[in-house]
Amino acid sequence: MNDNENPTAIAAPAAAVRRSLFPDYTPAAIAYWCTLAVAGSVALAYALSALTTFSSGQIWQVLSITVIAAIVGLFPLRVPKSKNSIAAGDIFIFLLLPMHGAAAAVLAAAAEAAVCTWRTTGRWSSRIASPAAAALAMLACGSGFETGLAALGGAGFAGDGVMFVGLMFFALAYFIVSPTLVTGVIYLKRRRWPTLSEWLNDYGWLGMGYLASASVAGVLFLAFRQFGVATVVIAAPMIAMFLTTVHYYFAQQESVEREAAERASRERAEAAQREAAQAAEHSRELEQSDRRFHSAFTHAAIGMALVSNEGQVVQVNRAMCTLLGRARDDIVGTDLRSFIDPADAQAVEQQLQRVSTREVEGFQDELRCLHAEGREVWASVHGSFFADAQAGDSHLIVQAFDVTARRLAEGRLHHLAFHDPLTNLANRSRLIEAVTQAIEASRADPAHQFSVMQLHFDRFKLLNDSLGHGAGDLFLIKVARRLKEFVRPSDVVARLGGDEFAILTVHRGLGTHHAITLAERLQEAFRRPIVVNDTEVNTGTSIGITFSDVGYQSADEVLRDADLAMSKAKASGKARYALFDPSLHERATEQLVLEMDLRRGLAANQLALAFQPVYELEPRRLVGFEALARWNHQERGPISPSTFIPVAEESGLIGQLTQWAIQRACLQLRAWRDRFPEHRDIFVNVNISGHDLCEPKFADQVREALEQFGLPPSCLTLEITENTLMQQLDMGGKTLAKLRELGVGLSVDDFGTGYSSLSHLSTLPITSLKIDRSFVSKLGETSDETEIVRAVIQLGDALGKRVIAEGIETTAQLDRLRHFGCGYGQGYHLARPLTVHQVAALLEGNADDEAALSRPAEAMSAAKTIEMPLRIRA
Repeated sequence: MNDNENPTAIAAPAAAVRRSLFPDYTPAAIAYWCTLAVAGSVALAYALSALTTFSSGQIWQVLSITVIAAIVGLFPLRVPKSKNSIAAGDIFIFLLLPMHGAAAAVLAAAAEAAVCTWRTTGRWSSRIASPAAAALAMLACGSGFETGLAALGGAGFAGDGVMFVGLMFFALAYFIVSPTLVTGVIYLKRRRWPTLSEWLNDYGWLGMGYLASASVAGVLFLAFRQFGVATVVIAAPMIAMFLTTVHYYFAQQESVEREAAERASRERAEAAQREAAQAAEHSRELEQSDRRFHSAFTHAAIGMALVSNEGQVVQVNRAMCTLLGRARDDIVGTDLRSFIDPADAQAVEQQLQRVSTREVEGFQDELRCLHAEGREVWASVHGSFFADAQAGDSHLIVQAFDVTARRLAEGRLHHLAFHDPLTNLANRSRLIEAVTQAIEASRADPAHQFSVMQLHFDRFKLLNDSLGHGAGDLFLIKVARRLKEFVRPSDVVARLGGDEFAILTVHRGLGTHHAITLAERLQEAFRRPIVVNDTEVNTGTSIGITFSDVGYQSADEVLRDADLAMSKAKASGKARYALFDPSLHERATEQLVLEMDLRRGLAANQLALAFQPVYELEPRRLVGFEALARWNHQERGPISPSTFIPVAEESGLIGQLTQWAIQRACLQLRAWRDRFPEHRDIFVNVNISGHDLCEPKFADQVREALEQFGLPPSCLTLEITENTLMQQLDMGGKTLAKLRELGVGLSVDDFGTGYSSLSHLSTLPITSLKIDRSFVSKLGETSDETEIVRAVIQLGDALGKRVIAEGIETTAQLDRLRHFGCGYGQGYHLARPLTVHQVAALLEGNADDEAALSRPAEAMSAAKTIEMPLRIRA
């Protein structure tokens, strides 16, 4: 190169050529392409040189078939629904091979490849490489075909069959070589050679086409040898017609498929439009729903918050801020658990863990939240997953509703359900619950001992009646306070009702003496007066105690035995304590059986009345009787009134017993008045109870009995003890007023042992006073009793009341009473209680019977217990 030559000027044309022919070729691909072009040119030159040795007829045949192959190559038939096409020109190319040899086939293959590439691509690299590859592949494969046939012929294998088979092998070889040469450039550009499966998948159809073309070419060659060149002339239009028909069929198929594809495309487009419209509508609805949700979230009346999976508050509404008493900025970004009371924090943590692991979809619970002011707020909290469309993430939506008022109300109701509203002590239900727990603990551990004591305050009813129920309530409140002062915090103090209290104390390791010591301390404490409305009230308490070592199964058994022990304490004297023992069960059972027998005895009219005469003392004259109830049990024999009267009072049978006694006494008095007209002025006294005075219909029952037997009211006197009368003044006032209007007499029994006032004696319808036998029995022994008897007699005379002395048993007592001016008396010295027949004998004036009636009381002491006067008390 000359020094004056410019290298840049020389390289420019080369670069232009490269950009034109090889814009995307790699150096290896360029080298391969050049090699292929040169080799193909050499093969084509060789074929042309070999053609010069042909005769003119053969040359015309070669050229004619080559032109036919090129023309047919211009119209390849593409198979519908595939990437393959049928190139019918291969038939004529393969026909030239057995007719005129490989050189002729090279010219036809190169021409057909040139026409096809010229028609299908504008790249000169492809227009040059494809004919070159076809020429080179045909020269190699065709030469192999000729060499193989010659070798087989030399070995004695010749004939049409061998030629036909050889043509098939040629087609397979050409299928391998020709595509490989053409696609080599492509693979070098990609820098990757295909796998066998990829290669067969891409070009397998070409091999089938070559075999089909070789088969047709073999048949045409056999016809050519038989009929000459006319075979080709005839075959060409037939093949053309066949190709045209197939082309028309394929075109129709493509048209149908194209229409179907267009219709499907239109349908898909319409469907896509519908889906797009639906998607747009859904998007609008989702957006509206999202706006509604956020509006509802913001303005909801209940507290709402969005919480991340880690527990951080992401968003919160005004109601939640109000619930917690905090600003929005103080809540957002803060862990939700920091607003929960530590006592409930663990439960919240467990719930959040279950929700975050999707073990559950949500949770609901009532929790204590921490208000900014430090107070406790109860909230009903509900949490569940929520997908936030804007945030594109899932959150936990928490809703909280303030239930503090309800929880406080429930707490108050629970307190009321288990506490006495007056004293604020535990009530019976709470005590039973506590005793049940103590029993279970004692079963599990025998060292867990407990005791229950039941307390009853003496004279509480008197306090209510004298100072009023308000004072009684104040007394109970102060009693409750004093009880709390002497018990431990672990003890349960309960009010069971009225003035009955109970204490449950657990004395693990302290022994039973702990309860006894407590009972003694309580009794000592209640000996001190309690001030109620500026009045000092002195009261004692009766205490019954039972212990867990009895082996209880239920709380009811414990309270039952404590009550039995308390009854034992009251029976043995006021202000005492008593311990439970199993014998109390026997007594309670006996009393229950006695109650049932008494109920049956009243129904079967097994009871009777005895009548104790009442005498005017100076002169001695019979004026009336006191009716006394007697019960001669069919199995037990005579039962003392002191035994069955208390049973009647406790069981509620006392009203029925009183009504029976009044009717029976009126019946008998009617009979005596009719039989003995000279004794028409005698009267009968019947004892009544406080229950009778409180019964609204009692006065009507008395009136009906008098009317039934035609008796005047003055002949009937109702006796009631002084204490009972004073206790029932308030509740029995209306009954007393009705009895006054009726004209029935009222006698105060056991007078002098109670606390009646002179105002009551002057205002009540009292017709007589009965001096208690305790005073009469001591006449002459002490001056005090004598003066009391004298005072009662003087008081009765001053008030115009009849005075009757009870229990006259000696002549000295009778003389002293006469000396004091006592008008009436009764007792064993005068007469013992009599049967109906004995009363009849007495009224007839039988001297023998009268002597019997006047026997000294000492001689009748054996019957004294069953002949006690009827004493019915409330």
